[in-house]
Amino acid sequence: MDRTLQEMDSDEDIRVPRLIELNDGSRMPILGLGTWKSSHLPPNSVQGAVEAAIAAGYRHIDTAYSYGNEVDVGRALRSKMRQGIIRREDMFIVSKLCETHHAPEDIPLCLNKSLKDLQLDFLDLYLVHFPVGLKKVGDELFPMKDGKVLTSDIDYVDVWRGMEALQASGKVRSIGVSNFSILQLERLLALCRVPPAVNQVELHPYLVQADMIEFCKLKNIALTAFSPFGSPARPPDEFKCGTDPHKLLEDPVIAQIAERHRRSAAQVLLRYHIQQGVSVIPKSDKPHHIIQNTKIFDFQLSEEDMTTLKSLNRGWRGCRIEELKSHPYYPFESKG
Repeated sequence: MDRTLQEMDSDEDIRVPRLIELNDGSRMPILGLGTWKSSHLPPNSVQGAVEAAIAAGYRHIDTAYSYGNEVDVGRALRSKMRQGIIRREDMFIVSKLCETHHAPEDIPLCLNKSLKDLQLDFLDLYLVHFPVGLKKVGDELFPMKDGKVLTSDIDYVDVWRGMEALQASGKVRSIGVSNFSILQLERLLALCRVPPAVNQVELHPYLVQADMIEFCKLKNIALTAFSPFGSPARPPDEFKCGTDPHKLLEDPVIAQIAERHRRSAAQVLLRYHIQQGVSVIPKSDKPHHIIQNTKIFDFQLSEEDMTTLKSLNRGWRGCRIEELKSHPYYPFESKG
């Protein structure tokens, strides 16, 4: 049987645990495979990426209803289980509640669809994908009318009560949120029965979010970083000035640090997160990158390296979803 990342190179680990203990006692691998924006890839590439990740030792896979790839993720999991490479209990599988399913009656329907597509009986972690809800119009993920997104006014606190019910049912082990602001977390903590175990947000040296990191540590909420490379696969129409000025993987400062450690820029960026106790879910469909991304536990960034990386902060956010910024629950500052 393939060894997991928790078992590999344990004698070489440098001050970073492979697992993060959540506030409900569950343990989440600090490194996972992200699958956001994988639905546009060639057929079977998502399944192949997940299979390659499992073979490389990944035991944390992140997906979502709205990614449109849960069937492929489920096929990969089932394939590796049939081969005897993994058991269900070896894996930490994360999915997310779709924004169009915030109504109380729709919350369990969304989960059940994800479980069916993933061929699983339960999820290890289920997240509220975004605090702003959208109206449910057929199967549309981003319903629009007259050029405007159709949002709902459902309170995310009410959505959270539905998440608590899912956890009580046993179909999800842990529950959390994604893209929530500090103010939204504070309000949720004041009104919830079960505190969120995780907040999954965009984090990288161009979007340091030091206040968020400090707040979540204080409140014992684990952080997961998505788009740790600044989402380099963003389509060109997202570049407001014609060319992309935010290429983390090509930043000369990061390149210098990488050269000094004889690592890639991607490895430096991933190490930057786990060294802060933040779990990270890089996306790749290339097996050599998937393997390379695991080689982050046998070197350490100096305090000077970390300070330098944080000094690159621009408050720049790749995932803005500006179509929703007029909604009262929009979580991002206008500058971000």
